[in-house]
Amino acid sequence: MAASTSNSNNVNIFEVDTPAIVVDLDVMEANLQRMADYTKTHNLRLRPHTKTHKSPLLAMKQIELGAVGLTVAKPGEAEVMLAANPQEVLVAFPTLGATKMARLKEVARHTSLTVALDSFEAAKALSEGEVPAKILVEFDAGLGRVGIQPNELATMIEAIKKLPHVQYDGISFYPGHIKDLGEEGLGKIEALNVLLNQTVEALTKAGHSPRIVSGGSTPTMFQSHRIEAMNEMRPGTYIFNDRNTVMGKACSLDECAATIIATVVSTAHKGQILIDGGSKTFSSDRLLNDPGVSFGKVLNAPGAHFHKMNEEHGFIDITKCDRSFQVGDKLQILMNHVCVAMNLQEQAIGYRNGIVETSWPIAARGKLT
Repeated sequence: MAASTSNSNNVNIFEVDTPAIVVDLDVMEANLQRMADYTKTHNLRLRPHTKTHKSPLLAMKQIELGAVGLTVAKPGEAEVMLAANPQEVLVAFPTLGATKMARLKEVARHTSLTVALDSFEAAKALSEGEVPAKILVEFDAGLGRVGIQPNELATMIEAIKKLPHVQYDGISFYPGHIKDLGEEGLGKIEALNVLLNQTVEALTKAGHSPRIVSGGSTPTMFQSHRIEAMNEMRPGTYIFNDRNTVMGKACSLDECAATIIATVVSTAHKGQILIDGGSKTFSSDRLLNDPGVSFGKVLNAPGAHFHKMNEEHGFIDITKCDRSFQVGDKLQILMNHVCVAMNLQEQAIGYRNGIVETSWPIAARGKLT
């Protein structure tokens, strides 16, 4: 990773210009290693989603630790991630339009391209665009977002197999309906295991045995071996984790690598402070399993309640804090959803033991097409 800041300056993370995303490199590297070890132990392909870190430099670290390739959402992300020299790239979002087909065709000149889709129209667009892509047909595992019903897979696969330039390679799903690893969440994992076993068995009997069965998510990451027919994982958030990952019992607080440093810019109103980060810094994602309104956990101010945002202002209720605050104080805040927060920044700052060691551009931020 190319460093733009040297630790020889001994810059503390609370001395950086704010608002800034800072990443504890020791925690991040431990998260990466833990996932690499898990997938190796359980013989699972790891094709991590880069939507979280959006950095070819971090993608290279994932590949060095054994990832077979990378997952992206949009062609723009795929184009950026080619800098990591992945052997495989999976575009895990329905892709349509002549412009995107031309871009994917160019991506496929540099890496093995796979596209996940849930419509014949999307498959036909790839074929007519002469995009040499492998196809994963996506089915709905319970989230109700994209994906056809399991009993519709065989018909779709038969139609795709007749198209030139593209190749059926398997099926995909996203267990996004499983957000908590409590008793209810574990029950949903078992139900998914039964559904997937039945689905793969039916496809095999129909002559459509999937080479790749791709799924997984950060909330379910270390329970993936319970989903017996799945052979590939696509987690993204695990590299950093966030407050919602903690709330879903998928990680502990000390396994969260990325936080935001913000500056107190106003103490004008009693019981309240304002920081220099709002919805354009943290995003407006709510906290999982919490009916209240909270946009981040203030790590160095227990009792503080980050409850409101404008675009540039963060409102923090300090009536239950035991400490006082002054304009210029720095706060370290764990965001609810790191993926969106990372996409709002131009760079991330890496540190060890509180001292800045490096920084890197968030090269795929804003790649929405």
